[in-house]
Amino acid sequence: MSVLIVVPFASFGQMAIQGTVTNANGEPIDGAKIVLENTYQGTYSDQNGGYKLQNLASSSYTVVVQHPYFETQRRNVLLTQQTTTIDFQLFANALVVAEMQVSATRANEKTPTSYTNVSLEDIKKSNFGQDLPYLLEGTPSTVVTSDAGAGIGYTGIRIRGVDPTRTNVTINGIPINDSESHGTFWVNMPDLASSVDNIQVQRGVGTSANGAAAFGASINIKTDQIQKKSYAVLDNSAGSFNTFRHTLKAGTGLINNKFSVDMRLSKIKSDGYIDRASSDLKSYSMSGAWLGKKSQIRATVFGGQEVTYQAWYGTPESVLKGTVSDLNAYADRNFLTAEQRQNLLTSGRTYNFYEYANEVDNYKQDHAHLHFYHAFNADIDLTVSGHYTRGRGYFEQFRTDDDLADYGLENVILGSDTVTTTDLIRRRWLDNHFYGGVFALNYRKIKGLQLTWGGAANQYVGDHFGEIIWARFASGSSIYDEYYRNDAKKTDLMSYVRGTYTFKKWIAYGDLQVRNIDYTFLGVDDVSNTLTDIEQNVNYTFFNPKAGLTYQFNANNSVYGSYSIAHREPVRADFRENSPENRPKAEQLRNLEVGYRKTGDKHYLNANVYWMDYTNQLILTGQINDVGGYTRTNVAQSYRLGLELDGGYRISKKLNVSANASISENKVIEFTEFIDDFDNGGQAEVLHQNTDLAFSPNLIMGIGIAYSPIKNLSLNLLVKHVGQQFLDNTSNENRKIDAYSFGNFGINYDLENVVFQKITFGLLVNNIWNSLYENNGYTFSYIAGGQTTTENFYYPQAGTNFLARVVIAF
Repeated sequence: MSVLIVVPFASFGQMAIQGTVTNANGEPIDGAKIVLENTYQGTYSDQNGGYKLQNLASSSYTVVVQHPYFETQRRNVLLTQQTTTIDFQLFANALVVAEMQVSATRANEKTPTSYTNVSLEDIKKSNFGQDLPYLLEGTPSTVVTSDAGAGIGYTGIRIRGVDPTRTNVTINGIPINDSESHGTFWVNMPDLASSVDNIQVQRGVGTSANGAAAFGASINIKTDQIQKKSYAVLDNSAGSFNTFRHTLKAGTGLINNKFSVDMRLSKIKSDGYIDRASSDLKSYSMSGAWLGKKSQIRATVFGGQEVTYQAWYGTPESVLKGTVSDLNAYADRNFLTAEQRQNLLTSGRTYNFYEYANEVDNYKQDHAHLHFYHAFNADIDLTVSGHYTRGRGYFEQFRTDDDLADYGLENVILGSDTVTTTDLIRRRWLDNHFYGGVFALNYRKIKGLQLTWGGAANQYVGDHFGEIIWARFASGSSIYDEYYRNDAKKTDLMSYVRGTYTFKKWIAYGDLQVRNIDYTFLGVDDVSNTLTDIEQNVNYTFFNPKAGLTYQFNANNSVYGSYSIAHREPVRADFRENSPENRPKAEQLRNLEVGYRKTGDKHYLNANVYWMDYTNQLILTGQINDVGGYTRTNVAQSYRLGLELDGGYRISKKLNVSANASISENKVIEFTEFIDDFDNGGQAEVLHQNTDLAFSPNLIMGIGIAYSPIKNLSLNLLVKHVGQQFLDNTSNENRKIDAYSFGNFGINYDLENVVFQKITFGLLVNNIWNSLYENNGYTFSYIAGGQTTTENFYYPQAGTNFLARVVIAF
């Protein structure tokens, strides 16, 4: 693996291509990207519009010049002399409306941070209907998880060991993270990848500014470009676990060079690998655009509805690694019924605790985005975006022997007997609205200087309530009676000034952001099955500065360094599970990134060292707080220190090899673990020092091989290894996820102009070596009978499974 990354890259020639890039008036264009197609060689034009690509072999090349404000140009050249001069004149791009808001949060080769771009070509090859995180599995420092075990339903992504609630997600610059939990629920946006043009994953604090704090990573998604010509596409997949995906896409193309309309409809169904972990997903997307000479408008509406059977309970360790005696011991100490014990003994790796027929999550979410772009002149432009998200739905649960008092119900008197508990079915609802605006004003008038002033104002209004839809002993309740309600309002205001200044070979970067959060929620909520008064209000103001330098030795070699400070408010559960007197503090992250980038005709290499130093990071310790719930606790100091390597080599025109590796140390300096003590009451305390942060592997490696033996046929292999990771922060060897490795193999073949414009046949074989592994889990411990018992739960992943695909383009 490491040999592939550090393979010496020799010089492949001494020829060069140089020239200038200008606009229609002959004025130089700064920052145009010049690349050689099908190579790793690229550079940017300087303040004078000049560029130079060096160390080239005598061969034929296609030179591609790109800039978000101008039409892309291609020029073929055959190198036969020492230096060849090619000048480009670019013309205004009429299709920039979706580009501008995205560019305000995107990194590039001049930005002093670590990032990976996932292109449209990569997305098309990998998009068989699995959730979007699975398209990012090959990026550095990434671990992807699936509750159902096959990538459809509830999925998650951890980057550098950072949990998903600390990863900022935007679509066309609009924040997507839930305002209260900070999570991104990909299942609410099924088949989103079918409407995506490209994705950028940034590691560390990065450049993201909109929405939840990027507290370790950000995922910046750009949706489909406006197409000049009309089109229609049918995309169908089918495979293991009765998985089916049907997608229809169509668009008008540009009508009179002014208007366009695009749409998508999708449906995905899967039984899942885990028992009953089924998914029934529907989604849609529609957008319309108007293109003027200097102004453009694009409106996009998209959404989805998911009905997903719950698989979040996990599989007990005894099912995966134990004997029949271990299974029975687990059933005994957890008081399982005879039916539950039989389910445990017979299910194997696909065990699901839930057996009630409608133990589902049923949620619908709709998004509306409106983008306006206006170019005042060649040096100043403005984008303003408005957004509205409407979410509503519930998860339904069958509960056995719950206390009537927990639902505000009186005991039931039956003759001389008093009934205090009941079986019941409840629904816990979330009904919310999220709306606001985002803007970015770009200024480029001073030579070498690019400035952006941006900001956002967003507000979230959400209702949380629970209702009883059936009870064996209903007491005085009626169907759909509410047993708690909590209304929340969160206002998030942010403004930033970001700029780069280029002076000779130096590029300076700075970003100053101020963010204010006001969060109020009132009423009563269900905390650890107890109705609790949680009226609270909090207000935070954060100052988040970023600064960095890049030095370009030449067009092929550069080094960079950056230092950033970010702050993050606690999530809703942190407030809900604490009283105002015991609420946690906000977290702070100081992030240092130092890296080296090298590109060549046949190779590229990125090396990045990062240091992420946390103050008051919130972690689970097992502690019960003053309202009786298990809560996360601030720890004074913790850190992540790592090295990321990412490289590729083009062995021939048909064969490419890429590889990445992340080696890290992730530590909590000191914290106290709390363990429930049922023998003596209260909790026992255990002091831990210099332990590993949970879910943070010290080693993550990946290798990709792409081979195209004949025209239109591509074969792709991804091999991934993830080192061991601990389920909690104690570094206890009895509470860990074992290291695992797997391989995914894909085939795509395009048949062109045979009945249809193009027919693509695809096959994706996941886990080709049938590895039995788990990639997620949780743990808890307690003291009873004079001994400590630890219960570990895991999320097993499917063995070898496949998805086949046929795409017809009209």
